[in-house]
Amino acid sequence: MAQSDMVVFNQYMQPAIIETLSQMVEKFNGASRNAIRLTTQGFSGDYLQESFWAGIHSAQRRVDRYATNGTATTTDLSQLQHNSVKVAGGFGPIRFEPAQLTWLQKPTAEGIEVISRNVAEAMMKDMLNSAIAALVGAIEAQATAKYDSGTGPLTYRDLNNAHALFGDHSQNIVCNVVTGETFHGFIDANLANAERLFVSQGVLVVDVLGRAVVITDAAALDEDAVTGGDIKALGLVTDAAVVHDAGDMVTNIETSNGLERIVTTFQADYTFGLGLKGYAWDTTNGGKSPTDAEIATGSNWDKVATSIKHTAGVIALADASDAI
Repeated sequence: MAQSDMVVFNQYMQPAIIETLSQMVEKFNGASRNAIRLTTQGFSGDYLQESFWAGIHSAQRRVDRYATNGTATTTDLSQLQHNSVKVAGGFGPIRFEPAQLTWLQKPTAEGIEVISRNVAEAMMKDMLNSAIAALVGAIEAQATAKYDSGTGPLTYRDLNNAHALFGDHSQNIVCNVVTGETFHGFIDANLANAERLFVSQGVLVVDVLGRAVVITDAAALDEDAVTGGDIKALGLVTDAAVVHDAGDMVTNIETSNGLERIVTTFQADYTFGLGLKGYAWDTTNGGKSPTDAEIATGSNWDKVATSIKHTAGVIALADASDAI
């Protein structure tokens, strides 16, 4: 790989990564029905802080026209704050020998495609797993949004009971997020059922109880059965989690001498913002540039919506030791 090729390699690497990620974002958003929405619109600073008006429906009251005209309770018109937090990540360094490509007569474009595709896939996985971990932590911390069957495996009935926690807002739940093991448990139940409870729509997304299902073995959904953990499923509304790709990826390709063969390393830094519907990132407890553990901690996500029905969704839990 000549020096001129290295310039081309560095020049086109970052645009290729961003373009690949953008294509994957559109595909995933459609699959999840925008329950977990990945967007390429970023924000500056450590937090995205947005204000919204608190509901005043509780100000409605009954009036007795024949009673003594007493003093009515005052309801203040107020605003609440929604906080998203910026998360930092990195990729690499990846080491390779430029002479490998020339030795094999591989074009520069092939190296760009391989690295850019893998970086984009790794970023997508990080964003999705971070969003799921945050959703599990925040929702599980709310007793009114959690259904725990106490046994396992997770069933259609468990999902339905979790959805029921939203009452007359349950139709707002558009997507379930489950592990592959849970999904195959649904298939097993369906094999013994005369009714067609779900329709396959592809490898990643199917339809269960009239809602899309994203199948992913995210660690936050499957605790270790040996330790008596739970297996979990999320029922999410539109924009339950919004991931902002800040578009501020920094890439660096460095070639060094000193070894028998010339060695090149590739490294990238990136950030993305993460926000949950009805919850605000606790800037005091959670702080800036959070770790994976801090993102998954429920107490770092404060419920700011007045009603649980106006939050990200619900969660169903079952004993992982009873899984299939």
